Amino acid sequence: MATGKSLSRWFTLMITLFFVVSLSGCFDKEGDQRKAFINFLQNTVMRSGERLPTLTADQKKQFGPFASDYAVLYGFSRQLSQALDNGIKPMVDSINSIRIPQDYMAQRETLRQINGGLGILSQQVDSAKMQADSSRSALKQSDDLRKVFDKAYQKIVTGPANAAQSLIPAAQTLIRQLVQVGDFVAQQGDRVSFIADGIQFPTSQQASQYNSLIGPLAAQHQAFIQAYSTLTDSLK
Repeated sequence: MATGKSLSRWFTLMITLFFVVSLSGCFDKEGDQRKAFINFLQNTVMRSGERLPTLTADQKKQFGPFASDYAVLYGFSRQLSQALDNGIKPMVDSINSIRIPQDYMAQRETLRQINGGLGILSQQVDSAKMQADSSRSALKQSDDLRKVFDKAYQKIVTGPANAAQSLIPAAQTLIRQLVQVGDFVAQQGDRVSFIADGIQFPTSQQASQYNSLIGPLAAQHQAFIQAYSTLTDSLK
């Protein structure tokens, strides 16, 4: 027959074992969540293109607290994509529509407006990057996760942010030149004629001025294309 003292020791032992098993289960769960998240970073995030996938309910459950780590990457990716959609893509569409001299006039107001928005784009990229950096610094990650997460952060945040900031001045330079060409052609009024896909001026002075404005465009356009390619490559 058990005494009250022996029952007390037995109860204490069972409580201790319960907590040991429970804590062990928690540690195992955290490890499984971390491993699942690392696998997701390596095989999904690192192979994703411009737009990262939204986590499903099952994935959020599978990753546990690490879903918040992913939110740092996902949030920046969404902000950058939206900023580029509003700032750079309209510019590319406008530039691609310039095929003949009349198009410089037709696109100059659109390009002028786009150029004004590029300064805002730069601020948006800076703000999104600062927010991501701040959130990242607050993360508590083990060494194995941090190593993989850092690579994903470079791919999703740092690389594209730097590429976008390098593209913006190249875009602004090209736009300003295109607008100058459009303004010059518009200022000539009836003193200019359009023949086929070309333009004709009545004086050599006008032609010389036009050529001086057109001259830098090839190099400026090439610089923009290179910067734009760097950005798109960073988003692949």
